[in-house]
Amino acid sequence: MLAAALCRLFPGIQLDIGPATETGFYYDVDYSRKLTPDDFPAIQAEMERIVAADYPFERVEVSRGEAERLLRESGQTRFKLERLADIPEGEPIIFYRCGDFIDLCRGPHLRRTGDVKAFQLTSVAGSYYRGDERNVMLQRIYGVARESREALESWLRQLEEAQKRDHRKLGRELDLFSVQEAVGPGLIHWHPKGARIRAVIEAFWREAHFRGGYDLLYTPHIGQAGLWQTSGHLDFYRENMYAPMTIDETAYYVKPMNCPFHVQIYKSKKRSYRDLPLRWAELGTVYRYEDSGVVHGLLRVRGFTQDDAHIFCTPEQIEEEAARTVRFALNIWRTFGFDEVTAYLSTRPAKAVGEPARWEQATASLESALCREGLPYRRDEGGGAFYGPKIDLKVRDAIGREWQTTTVQFDFNLPERFDLVFTGADGREHRPYMVHRALLGSLERFFGILIEHYAGAFPLWLAPEQVRVLPVSEKQSGVAADLERRLREAGIRTRLDASAEKIGARIRDAQLEKIPYMAVVGAREALQGTVAVRCRTRGDLGPMSTEQFLAMLQEEAESRSAVPRVAKR
Repeated sequence: MLAAALCRLFPGIQLDIGPATETGFYYDVDYSRKLTPDDFPAIQAEMERIVAADYPFERVEVSRGEAERLLRESGQTRFKLERLADIPEGEPIIFYRCGDFIDLCRGPHLRRTGDVKAFQLTSVAGSYYRGDERNVMLQRIYGVARESREALESWLRQLEEAQKRDHRKLGRELDLFSVQEAVGPGLIHWHPKGARIRAVIEAFWREAHFRGGYDLLYTPHIGQAGLWQTSGHLDFYRENMYAPMTIDETAYYVKPMNCPFHVQIYKSKKRSYRDLPLRWAELGTVYRYEDSGVVHGLLRVRGFTQDDAHIFCTPEQIEEEAARTVRFALNIWRTFGFDEVTAYLSTRPAKAVGEPARWEQATASLESALCREGLPYRRDEGGGAFYGPKIDLKVRDAIGREWQTTTVQFDFNLPERFDLVFTGADGREHRPYMVHRALLGSLERFFGILIEHYAGAFPLWLAPEQVRVLPVSEKQSGVAADLERRLREAGIRTRLDASAEKIGARIRDAQLEKIPYMAVVGAREALQGTVAVRCRTRGDLGPMSTEQFLAMLQEEAESRSAVPRVAKR
């Protein structure tokens, strides 16, 4: 309906593709002038007329010659003829007719245009044809559709809130990270405040992994071409890898994944069943080529640090290891304030490597792990990778959006390719089970999710600056500096603001910077050896002794709570 309205209103417009998405729909078009939100009322009114006409959607299957004729008659030749050529010989060529409009489309569609109850156009942005920056820049018009006006209004409120929480906007305002044009798209620069949060996340991640029975690894950033040939990446993943560099007449690639390096460590010595399970984790930085048209802040990047782990175990250990991994992931996510987690279990596809009995055992172990943890899940029959079944976890953020995060992926492929073995109790060699586990996904993407979840107002344990110390006047600067020093020596992340601005302005600045606590030192506090405490969320908490204030901060930080604590008096 969007495409039909555009063709009616803007003669000569050229259509490319217009799919549905998880959150709505869009259509990519090329037109002689830039379309703006000012055009939306007219476009939406035309779409409403199409809804009111209640046209049926008619599926039309045609020959390739007939398809070319229809496209030429409609004037849609610039992009649609190329899209037509993409359809392999022998596959059906489908058009859909809606009133006087016909479009090349695989469908399916609703029964009639009148079945659409509520929709709204939301934005327009640039998009390269076929996602390639070497091609023409198209205009992408976005919209949302819902089952009722009430549902649409609810979604639009969520969209408005999401825009306020956009991690790119907050990243600039709070000075957390940037992408520098001189360096390149999709390559993240962590600023001091963002880097401090990352350091806290990494420290917690390492501590949790040591407690969880993992060992940590560090591996190189590049590897010889032969490694990636054996792993299969050069055959199946080359388009996402950067071009090789030649060192000593040997081709090397920067790594898109950590797993072949972990496999090499496994192969560095003979392994016995007594050594297993091996749980190896790494914060490994990898590089994957993404078209510049799809990179997006922290959520889609070209260089990122993956919180990767691999588990090597015996068939008898696999069910317990799967359950342990799911439990570990849930504990991590809940610590970061994500309590709503849903799982998706993907099973064996038609084309797969590995013995069917192994697939059945692995799938059963994953399903058992989900049941043991009481985690709701959906089965995606045949949706697994060719090399093993998997669990995907999705978390729901503070405004109800789902994010794909943790993956627990069996791999029957790499152990075969690299001939991994262990010596069993029978003295014979056996193939180990191998599980890939990305928990947060990547630190960059997780940080983007975290910024939006908390709207940049991080809980105390994560906040880059936990306390802003504010002397009321220059007379209290010495006492305030001493307080700042005591807090810092106690491990509290703090900064002294003794600028000439009035105290109200400095409190407002700290509030805008989303600092959890402000410690105000006036004449009375300096005289009595106390501090007037303000909380970002609860306002004025009144005077406290330095010891009380410090104890409250330490208790709240150590609890990793998202809720501020009340000081004990």
